[in-house]
Amino acid sequence: MDLTSYAELAVRLVNEGGHPELAAVFDAAERGSEQEVVELLNALLRIRPIFPEISGHDGLGWHLHLSDDGGSDGAAEAHVKAVMGLAVMVTEFGIGRLGRCQDRGCRKAFLDTSSNRSRRYCSERCSSRANVAAYRARRRQGA
Repeated sequence: MDLTSYAELAVRLVNEGGHPELAAVFDAAERGSEQEVVELLNALLRIRPIFPEISGHDGLGWHLHLSDDGGSDGAAEAHVKAVMGLAVMVTEFGIGRLGRCQDRGCRKAFLDTSSNRSRRYCSERCSSRANVAAYRARRRQGA
């Protein structure tokens, strides 16, 4: 089971809006508040317990899926998977892997999967925009 894809689902849900409880996890991680991140994730895990299920579909053979109690809609199940993905990321790699884009106009969430934990932007576009703005500011300052 690739739980990184579930953590990436959390990023998509946060960036699409409408999931303030997941956004709060990224905000706490940005502040460096490890205890708060853990408390928020534990609260979310208690609200909707997660159950592993063996599944076989699309010719993939038997594999594990995560679900809630089975009685909810697709959005609730996505939320369950996202919370579990974040919980695994935090326990395996620490809160430093959860980030918010440092471009002032963006602030989207992202997962830092770089080898040296150096990611600061959600995309190449935001990185380029910030670098160009910094370059222009230096040129204006020097002139």
